[in-house]
Amino acid sequence: MANKIVTEEVRAQIGKRSEPRVYEIERGAIRRFAEAIGDPNPLFNDEQAARDTRFGGMIAPPTFCRSLSSGIPQVQLDLPGFRALDGGSDWEYRHPLRPGDRITVESRIADIRETAGRLGPMVFIVVETSYTNQFGQLCVTQRSTVIRY
Repeated sequence: MANKIVTEEVRAQIGKRSEPRVYEIERGAIRRFAEAIGDPNPLFNDEQAARDTRFGGMIAPPTFCRSLSSGIPQVQLDLPGFRALDGGSDWEYRHPLRPGDRITVESRIADIRETAGRLGPMVFIVVETSYTNQFGQLCVTQRSTVIRY
C-alpha cells in the first residue's frame, strides 16, 4: 500500500476510552424490553415465577445491553468522507443484569488495523465495551468491529 492510513500515530489511539455512563436497571424497563422483542420468558417479566429459577429473581434479557449506550471514542483517520460498515459484534455474558443494578458502561478502542479492499484501504476498528455492576463484577463484554473505507 502506497499511503498507509494506519500509522503509528493512529495506532497510538488504541486504548482510548469513552466517558463511563451509569444506568439504573428498572424492573419496568426490563419488562418493556422483553415485550418489545416478543420474549415471554417469565425470567424477564414475572418476579414470582423467576424466584423459582436458578437466578432467584428477574433478570434482563441478554440483548438488553443494546439499550445501554456508551460513548464511542472517536478515532482520527485521514480518510476522505465518512463511509463505515458494521463488522459485527461478539458478546460474552458473565453475570445477569438485575432490577436495581447500577451498570457502568464504558468503551475503549481495542485494536486498529488496515487492509486493502477493492475500493481502497479499509480500516478495521475494534471497540470493546464493558458492562460492570455496582459490585465491580464485569457482567458483559461486547467486542464490535467498525469498518471504515
